[in-house]
Amino acid sequence: MVFPTPEGIWGQSPGGEPFIVPLAVPALAGPSALATVLLLVAREPARQLHWVAAIAVALAICALILAFAEKLQQWLGERVTVAFERLMGLVLAAIAVELMLRGIKTFVAGL
Repeated sequence: MVFPTPEGIWGQSPGGEPFIVPLAVPALAGPSALATVLLLVAREPARQLHWVAAIAVALAICALILAFAEKLQQWLGERVTVAFERLMGLVLAAIAVELMLRGIKTFVAGL
């Protein structure tokens, strides 16, 4: 059900309240990303410039997408935008389930 019907789920219109999925910021600049970069620099300090350049390129792409988000949304259309919202919701739910299962496994192993 990636592409909703005109009535939406449970009879709601697609123009209703949007889903807010704050997945992009933690994935791009969260503690995990920063820890990964620190580990890469610690393992290969000679390539520090490469790691900084990779971060700069990722941030530039993210900034461009955020700067042109409204035009991008108009170009893609409402149907594709809603599909992306649902897909990101699915990804967020999958990450949450995986983290929860990993936490339960660690807890049970520690008993």
